[in-house]
Amino acid sequence: MSVDRAGTAIIRVRRKLRENAALVMNSGALAIGTAAAAALGFVYWWLAARLFPPEVIGNIAALLSVMGLIGMLGEAGIGTMLVGEIVRHPGKERGLVAAAACVGVALAVGLALLFVLGHAYFYSSTALIGGWFEGIAFVLGCGLTVLAVVADQAFLGNLRSSGRMIRLVLFGTLKLMLIAAAAIGGYTSNAAILLSWAAGLLASLVGVDLLTRGGARHLVGPPDLQLLQTLRKKVFDHYALDVAVQAPAVIMPYLVLVLLSPAINAAFVSLWMLVSMASLIPAALATALFPVVRASPKQSRHDILLSVMASLLFSLVCAVFIFTYSQTVLAVFNPAYPEIAGSSLRFLGFSLLGSTLKFHACTLARLGDRMRKASRWFALGGLLELCLVIAGAKLGGLQGLVLGWTLAVSIEGACAALMLAFATNLDSAAGPVREQPTASRLQT
Repeated sequence: MSVDRAGTAIIRVRRKLRENAALVMNSGALAIGTAAAAALGFVYWWLAARLFPPEVIGNIAALLSVMGLIGMLGEAGIGTMLVGEIVRHPGKERGLVAAAACVGVALAVGLALLFVLGHAYFYSSTALIGGWFEGIAFVLGCGLTVLAVVADQAFLGNLRSSGRMIRLVLFGTLKLMLIAAAAIGGYTSNAAILLSWAAGLLASLVGVDLLTRGGARHLVGPPDLQLLQTLRKKVFDHYALDVAVQAPAVIMPYLVLVLLSPAINAAFVSLWMLVSMASLIPAALATALFPVVRASPKQSRHDILLSVMASLLFSLVCAVFIFTYSQTVLAVFNPAYPEIAGSSLRFLGFSLLGSTLKFHACTLARLGDRMRKASRWFALGGLLELCLVIAGAKLGGLQGLVLGWTLAVSIEGACAALMLAFATNLDSAAGPVREQPTASRLQT
């Protein structure tokens, strides 16, 4: 009797593993790559903080945040669209990826050129970009950022997250090696960090193709701009949602620089980068739900609840760690940072809880093809974030800024939790991911 029960239990375990195989394998690859990239990123910024003056770190962190924002604006939701649409267009994946890369890189380069020229004109005496060489590195970095995002999303959309994992690890390793080489050579300027970032992006794209035996090249073919054109509505909807959700967080280091000072920004960025890296784990889990639930809509409720609970647990552990050891972490980066920031940053980690719920609510909106409607609410949340951050900085300096950000994200997280609870408790929880008829899909 006990043997029969054991056999039955083993069969059930195997069945569960098969049911969750796609989610576990892709989420696992995403989590491993993200964790490795986070660890390498921590070392990168630790080394930079040790070897570069606080003012340089504050300025370059602001500049990289602008690069991230331009990369997101240039990517225009195309990469996110790939994650959900590749599986819907078998045989046309390569042309769709190539078209997405061409359009995204062109937009990013154009926006980067506008920023470089405009910033030099309006802030000639205090420009973050100190010359044409840094300007070229910045524009190159913006274009490569979009190319890397599109490649990562194409790997994910094809349920080959190991490719994304390899590229993230390569990027973290290579940029660390480059900045160490620059410091050893005595180059401790903005240009050194910019070049290490851009060169690391380029080398990671080449490296992942070599290590996967042409895996990156096999993602692309002749650009299918016509197919991309038919998906323009969904591209715009993904774009609106991405900007509404991500823009305030991406631009935060630039806001701290403008509202406070480069030195304060250097201390802030040290912990902000740690929080941002930690947020990549729940973001990756939420992103992995998109293609997984598209492929297996019948168990969407189970997959969503599993991802939410795992992400919240991880976020809570990180928040408690940052609350307890914020000043210790600052001292690890630079002995001057605890004195600059004090205990103002200790509550920053609790914003991870709200962010985690936002990521999953965002994925739920994508699954239901309700990106445009959701983006309006997320845009209001982004406006709340910016307003409370600015008001907090004006009233309470760095501590006020942190409290304003954490409060705004927590309010958004509470609203997202209600949305998730309502959606997952419906008997028709799989409804948001129903396949639309082909004709109606083409019309969108």
